Amino acid sequence: MSQSFTISLPPGLPLLNANRRVHHHVRATRTRELRAAAIEAVAGHRDLMAALAAAKSGPLFTRARIVAYLRPARAGRADPANWYPSFKAVVDGLVDAGLLEDDDHTRLIGPDMRLGSRTPGGQLVLVISDATGWTDVAA
Repeated sequence: MSQSFTISLPPGLPLLNANRRVHHHVRATRTRELRAAAIEAVAGHRDLMAALAAAKSGPLFTRARIVAYLRPARAGRADPANWYPSFKAVVDGLVDAGLLEDDDHTRLIGPDMRLGSRTPGGQLVLVISDATGWTDVAA
């Protein structure tokens, strides 16, 4: 059975951008906030919580693929890969929430970062899919 879930973080969260230098305390605080927001988003997702309960004590996915969307606050050109530090913090939160045992290459494909539609305040949205039978053609 192929499972897929969409997790939307609250709009307006302060994000981390690889092109912007911020003080290490600010970076640590934002990372913590993003991880916590991911855990809260999982906890607030009824279908995802039901799937986690059905998985019993283990992780929901043994292998997963994540397509991650940056919904920018402003219209115009954007490079979603610049927000990788934000996506990484959110993926770590998904591991904390029990979706995956770890986010290494044996368990996770992605996150593949994409540009989504404009959203006031900006937002991160992740689509997590079961990738048990995934084979990478380019490998």
